[in-house]
Amino acid sequence: MPHGHSHGSDPDGGDGHAHGPRIGSAGERHQKPLAIAFAITAAYALVEVVAGFTTGSLALISDAAHMGTDVLGLGLALAAIHLAKRPAAGQRTYGTYRLEVLAAVINGLLLFGVAFYVLYEAVERFRNPTEVPGVPMLVVAVIGLVVNLISFRLLSAGAKESLNLKGAYLEVFADMLGSVGVIIGAVVIWTTGFQYADPIVGTVIGLFILPRTWKLMRQALRIIMEVAPPDVDVEAATRDLAAIPGVIQVHDLHIWTITSGMEAASAHIVIKEGADWHAVLDQSRQILAETYGVTHPTIQVEPADHTEVSPGF
Repeated sequence: MPHGHSHGSDPDGGDGHAHGPRIGSAGERHQKPLAIAFAITAAYALVEVVAGFTTGSLALISDAAHMGTDVLGLGLALAAIHLAKRPAAGQRTYGTYRLEVLAAVINGLLLFGVAFYVLYEAVERFRNPTEVPGVPMLVVAVIGLVVNLISFRLLSAGAKESLNLKGAYLEVFADMLGSVGVIIGAVVIWTTGFQYADPIVGTVIGLFILPRTWKLMRQALRIIMEVAPPDVDVEAATRDLAAIPGVIQVHDLHIWTITSGMEAASAHIVIKEGADWHAVLDQSRQILAETYGVTHPTIQVEPADHTEVSPGF
């Protein structure tokens, strides 16, 4: 498990090294509610599959497939968090935190697949309306909605902090909308016999899922590409560090996200002759942590007369 730390080169030849408390990922802090959501969703997915085939309802079978995607997504999220808790070793100097981000990418791809499947099925049902039994469909969908609401509530806090949990949260949210759609369709079909209600609701759900999935994928890809977090102004951070007393120049400042809730940075800070490098190191760590949320900074403090030596080949 990486620690929040900074190290700076002492102009007199020593190294300053400071360590902070152990910092876990955002996903790890919300593992328990994720596990509960996984268990109840998996249990009801099996119930819905049986109900769908028993009643012959294509809507319920489709919703069961959607819920099955939730189960897979939640399982991937749990597995990623479990693996991410393994300590850094060998070549994995940051441990396996990035697995949480990869799980978010996989969840996003699954969501895209579900959305396009829903849209495809909606088109097919416009062409060939399917006779759907209203009452059994309604009862099962209502129970499914309750299960989704419980999972949705369990994941809501973690989704604000962890990209991995956000992917699982969006899947549950999409499935909750699917349950609402099935309920609406069941009521309309039951009371009016209007079979086109089902594909209309399906189209709305599919179109609702797509933009939210794209937002999730874009966030995950930013982390994989090591782009600075969207709420961090790198130029402003450079100016703030350069304004520390005794600092002449700041160069090679990089800020990136290791996983959700864990920001890292590295920088070279050039100081005046005789400047207190301890104070510069402490202030730079404080600025990055308090202003920019960086929990894992690595600061190289260099004297003004330091000459870069090119490696020999």
